[in-house]
Amino acid sequence: MKIVVIGGTGLIGSKTVERLRKKGHDVVAASPNSGVDTITGKGVAEALVGANVVVDLANSPSFEDKAVMEFFQTSGRNLLTAAAAAGVEHHIALSVVGTERLPGSGYMRAKMAQEELIRKSGIPYTIVHSTQFFEFMGSIAQSGTTGQSVHLSPAYVQPIASDDVADIMAEVALGKPVNGTIEIAGPDKVRLSEIVARFLKATNDSRIVVADPHAHYFGVELDDGSLVPGPGARLGRTHYDDWLPLNPPKKLSA
Repeated sequence: MKIVVIGGTGLIGSKTVERLRKKGHDVVAASPNSGVDTITGKGVAEALVGANVVVDLANSPSFEDKAVMEFFQTSGRNLLTAAAAAGVEHHIALSVVGTERLPGSGYMRAKMAQEELIRKSGIPYTIVHSTQFFEFMGSIAQSGTTGQSVHLSPAYVQPIASDDVADIMAEVALGKPVNGTIEIAGPDKVRLSEIVARFLKATNDSRIVVADPHAHYFGVELDDGSLVPGPGARLGRTHYDDWLPLNPPKKLSA
């Protein structure tokens, strides 16, 4: 099959491309650097000629409310228009567990808008809701940092390794559209404040995590059900405590 991976050079995209190519498929790793820009529309129609499947892994460079909404709406419309014209048989998008539960977040509202465009496109589709990736614990710590304290919600999360995400995305790309949403997550449910504290300890970071129920997670307060999947979610195999020693993160400046 010909499979076009939008955002094919990013964290999840590059791993997904690698897996699909190893299985012998014709995979286009599409990104602005390769001449495929879903915001301007440049190169999109050309990249999708003859494509059976499109996997949309692109992410907004800005999380500011207006910018992120414009990104996902513009990118989504351009990509879906080209996919329909090319006769794409399966449109896949990576989104976020809890999107529909956190409308106070501008990012989540933008992802909901992207998903709605997909559902109304008429193209067979699968939307994959994923929990946060292990690789972003440092960014989460940074977002809650004031001085030497890191204020984070003690709400439960169930993060997943990017390798497990890529394994599942590749399998979804080779499967049939579900015309709905599936959820994926890591194998362990843990409190956000606890897992970030483990990250800081592993990096010999002296910052102290303060468990604060009112701390915002990218603009919104969380509860124990905000960012965890429901029953029937597909779980990755990698445990954070096994992954961390093999992927030593670089300490971020406070």
